Amino acid sequence: MAKPIRVIFLTFYFEAWDAFDAVYKQMKADERFEPLAITMPRKLTGYEKFRDEKLVSAYLDSLGIEHERFKFKKSKDGLARLRELSPDYIFLNYPWHRNYKRNYQIHKLVEFTKVCYIPYFSTSLVAEPSVDGVALHQYTQPTHRLAHMVFLQDEDTKAAFGTLGRSEHAFLTGTPKIDALLEAKDKVKPVWPLNRILSDGSKPFRLIWAPHHSYTPIWLNFGHFTDQKDAMLEYAKSHPEIDIVFRPHPFLLGTLTGENLMSPEELQSWREKWDSLENTATEIEVAFTALALASDAMITDGVSFIAEYPLVTRRPVIFWAKQGHWEFSPLGKIAEDTSVTVNTAEQVFAAVEQVRLGTLPAKTDEIQALIKAVRPGELSAAKAIVGLVLEDYDSVTH
Repeated sequence: MAKPIRVIFLTFYFEAWDAFDAVYKQMKADERFEPLAITMPRKLTGYEKFRDEKLVSAYLDSLGIEHERFKFKKSKDGLARLRELSPDYIFLNYPWHRNYKRNYQIHKLVEFTKVCYIPYFSTSLVAEPSVDGVALHQYTQPTHRLAHMVFLQDEDTKAAFGTLGRSEHAFLTGTPKIDALLEAKDKVKPVWPLNRILSDGSKPFRLIWAPHHSYTPIWLNFGHFTDQKDAMLEYAKSHPEIDIVFRPHPFLLGTLTGENLMSPEELQSWREKWDSLENTATEIEVAFTALALASDAMITDGVSFIAEYPLVTRRPVIFWAKQGHWEFSPLGKIAEDTSVTVNTAEQVFAAVEQVRLGTLPAKTDEIQALIKAVRPGELSAAKAIVGLVLEDYDSVTH
């Protein structure tokens, strides 16, 4: 038998491992492949240094995925190890250069292997101001320009790659993340971090609150945690019959302090008040699909959860919209239509009450329209991606 195709899944953004998961598992089960996951540190917004490798590793451990850990103090040593492993392909699920250590950035990787990129987000929902068409950050970054293969979800983004002369590197496959969201009901066990029973023997109503990290017109402008936090704290205090799980975007807490939206002391004080309540929790590690399936409702100010929650649960999200957020893309408008949009805390809490009474609009037709829009092919995305890698490898070796 010929040497198996060695594929490295190089990751620090474990929050979106589901962009990789089905591809990794198919390759693991196929003797033609030799997949290897590698964890590494990251520097997210608000971080003073690279960190979190231990957290990434623990997450893969929780999934039973064997992996090699890059704990090198100097990234040049990690790069040397990557060269030693001599992969045929390296898969990435995160495009922004600045969050990688210097020697793990794509311009270093393409010197010795082919890089494949699967977007970490489920859908491209937002248009850029003054940009007619696909947002530039979806196809013009170094990752997009240098990757050997980029696996895409929609025709518009694929066409955008053509404007850069990169059509032959862009493939319309859908995304494994969408497949994972749509299949979660049958494959994922619900997980809820609070284990309470009310005095009458019933379970509390379960609510997720998931604020985004974007906060200015410079970038997306969906997030407004600082406008929400006090109202949500008071709501939690006055509704002990409701469990509320705070699910911040991975960048949110660092952005709040790093960009001086809140001082570290102010954020710590708020979090201590929040976490001290019997009916509240902060959860960043449980898979979103597991949390969503255990919930009764979700409040978010954007962005991807507007699409992801209805895809997982087949129920609308309560979208707490911020005035002046960037416009939705055509696909984003389809996702927005699945949500119940509100603008004030009072409207948010009224919508929650509608869920409890069973009177919130179900948005069934809108959710079906979203499902149709986000799944472009008959094959699962993972099968399509694995097939394309095999074709690419055979075209070079034969």
